[in-house]
Amino acid sequence: MSPTLRLGSVAPDFEAETTAGPIKFHEWLGDSWGILFSHPDDFTPVCTTELAEVARRAPDFAKRGVKLIGLSANNLDSHRKWVKDIEEWGSQFGPTEVQFPIIADADRKVATLYDMLDHQDATNVDKKGLPLTVRTVFIIDPKKKIRLTIAYPAATGRNFDEIIRVVDSLQLSDKQKVVTGVNWKQGDDVIIHASVSEEEAKTLFPNHKVHKSYLRTTPLA
Repeated sequence: MSPTLRLGSVAPDFEAETTAGPIKFHEWLGDSWGILFSHPDDFTPVCTTELAEVARRAPDFAKRGVKLIGLSANNLDSHRKWVKDIEEWGSQFGPTEVQFPIIADADRKVATLYDMLDHQDATNVDKKGLPLTVRTVFIIDPKKKIRLTIAYPAATGRNFDEIIRVVDSLQLSDKQKVVTGVNWKQGDDVIIHASVSEEEAKTLFPNHKVHKSYLRTTPLA
């Protein structure tokens, strides 16, 4: 049985075949942030809309220093043929080119390692009745630590605006002594970390406001 993956766990390393050739995951990540995400099946409607959105938003991830890599229990031939449909669908919303690798995990090796397989939807299986993956997301930092995990059911497409928002929040809180409140987005006020004394806050964040002793907000611009 694979060890339980928690926030702060080192993302397990693995070797895999992808649409961009064979990779060693940690080596492929290098010193970058990374997002490993799974989809249930190629040539399916929700998955096509999702991967088209990821491809279309690739520049948004790239400017944040984030590498993208997809995965499903399909083989390489299936992935490569499906890419044409993904790009065709996405092109109606903007330039769409699938440049990120997609892992061919037909033996479920990586899916098992990352606990991606579906155990609740009896319809999310292949022709042999074997479970397919759910819609997982792992955000991994340059130290190879897992910083966020999300698992969506097969029936629900992901919101990649939210995933980008989380990347922004994590990268910001790594650099400054702040955290982000509900529905925060880039440009909004942030919350001063509880570890910062009021004296230090006056120096670091001269325009901050004290709402409660435990709740202090500040603009960053």
